[in-house]
Amino acid sequence: MRIVFIHRRGPGQFLHLAPHLASEGWEVTLVCETTDRALPGVRTVRHRAELAPHGRADATPHLATPEQHVRIGYRVADTLAALARVDGPPDLVFGHMGWGGLIFAKDVLPETPLIGYCEYYHCAEGGDAGFDPAEQVTLDDRQRLRLRNNAQLLTLDAMDGGISPTRWQKSRYPAAYQSRIAHCHDGIDARTFRPEPRARFRLPDGRVLAPGDPVVTYAARDLEPYRGFPQFMRAAARVARLHPDALFVVAGGDGISYGRPPAEGRNWREVMMAETGIDPARIVFLGSVPHAALLRLFQVSAAHVYLTYPFVLSWSVLEAMACGALVIGSATAPMEEVIQDGTNGLLTPFFDTDALTGRMLEALKGGPQLATLRAGARRTIVERYALDRCLARQQSLIGLLLGRRTASPAARAGAA
Repeated sequence: MRIVFIHRRGPGQFLHLAPHLASEGWEVTLVCETTDRALPGVRTVRHRAELAPHGRADATPHLATPEQHVRIGYRVADTLAALARVDGPPDLVFGHMGWGGLIFAKDVLPETPLIGYCEYYHCAEGGDAGFDPAEQVTLDDRQRLRLRNNAQLLTLDAMDGGISPTRWQKSRYPAAYQSRIAHCHDGIDARTFRPEPRARFRLPDGRVLAPGDPVVTYAARDLEPYRGFPQFMRAAARVARLHPDALFVVAGGDGISYGRPPAEGRNWREVMMAETGIDPARIVFLGSVPHAALLRLFQVSAAHVYLTYPFVLSWSVLEAMACGALVIGSATAPMEEVIQDGTNGLLTPFFDTDALTGRMLEALKGGPQLATLRAGARRTIVERYALDRCLARQQSLIGLLLGRRTASPAARAGAA
């Protein structure tokens, strides 16, 4: 069997599934614009980057993103056509829908089943847009978000089935398409991410942290409001004044993955250090760290803070839970799908600095009840998100779709 994965910046969500299928004898190709790693047994084919041209000052607003998505779609289509001429049509195409790569996949390969990875559908209500009460959703925002969904709508109409990592993320998609979308997480490597009482984490200044130390951790791709970085910093500054031994260790870059940058050309780390006045000796910023370092950080954490807008769920919080970390999370979707307050972690209102401060102090105080929460966190990952379980479900969904490849479009609608 031959499968082609499509992702703009691969391998993305196919990090585990692609090499797993290759290990089982599949011929696996990853088509991408850029990639940060090679995967065992997976052939990588890069398509040329296509960026939308700069529009005129009087051009219709917000067209740059959908135009860029269409250009990416054309490039991926050219690549798929070239692969088909050399190898013949693949048995399956599975790709991320968010950047336009799948727009023309069915036009190139009309008989090949197409699975879309359904990560996030942008809406003006109920999600990240307008979540911060200080930011109003304007007509301009609504128009921008609607245009941003163009690539996904074109793909939804053509795909044979879809997979979404959480139930809430699936629920964001238009009701007319949800019957085609299955819920299945990408999977967490719970054999690697596990508790380790002998773990040690060396800070850049040479200090070594171990389980039991009063260490509060925070991790995100970038330090920004979407992941509650300002709220974390405000609470950390309070805890630092109330708990003389607490140390805060932060992993994440200074860029912008989601949302808008702060004013005046500064980054959010600089803004929040200035606002809170927290003693720089009490907080360590690691920048972006390797995955192996993140593992050790989770293993020594006394409390791990993960706050998020109602948005895409980060792998990192699930990896922290797999390590038996005590997660203090925001009471927002899709976190509430994973953590039950007082059972496998602690939840706090996203904007409530007092509540977050209290939760951090509660975690630093310790006690046998927290060991129960840590065990519950680990159990949640093993039972619901463990990699072997998720890979088996993904393969089952793929098998179901392949079994219906000759069905009519109406019958295919129920494939996932």
